[in-house]
Amino acid sequence: MDAPDWSEIPAPTDDGAARHLPRSRVPSIPLAATDGGTVDLSALPGRAVVYAYPRTGPPDGANPEGWDMIPGARGCTPQSCAFRDHFAELKALGVPRLFGLSTQDTAYQREAAERLHLPFPLLSDRRLALAGAMRLPTFEAAGMVLLKRLTLVLRDGAVERVFYPVFPPDRGAADVIAWLSAEGERPG
Repeated sequence: MDAPDWSEIPAPTDDGAARHLPRSRVPSIPLAATDGGTVDLSALPGRAVVYAYPRTGPPDGANPEGWDMIPGARGCTPQSCAFRDHFAELKALGVPRLFGLSTQDTAYQREAAERLHLPFPLLSDRRLALAGAMRLPTFEAAGMVLLKRLTLVLRDGAVERVFYPVFPPDRGAADVIAWLSAEGERPG
């Protein structure tokens, strides 16, 4: 799959909707995962990375009318594929757990995870429980409430680092890797 020409798609701007997240505790909200289990991000020991995305398009590629012109909407598949392609590198940098997060239901996410050959689970916040409790940035399109694209680095159930906005979407994984690599070089 070729990446879109990101210069033709409006870039999101930092609207301040994620400023409150660093150092916040993740609430105990079990989320359904595409591997059949549930994940409570607040209870995970050590580091985990969670990348939030609006929605993966259906296999036929049809998106809501005007989707590409919504800043930050397009690019969920390239974002997921970039995390897939860098998963081993993230693990080597001390991130044993990686998750994608959207408001789509688990059955829909499972199809995407299988089609994209993701080696990590996608988490469903279909009822917006986590999004509401953490005040994650959202937007509305075609009658759906969707997560804005962001990446959270968690450590022991707290937000250690936030990447927001994420653009272009396929660069999100590389940004996390660069930050983790720089963290490893700093004296402890």
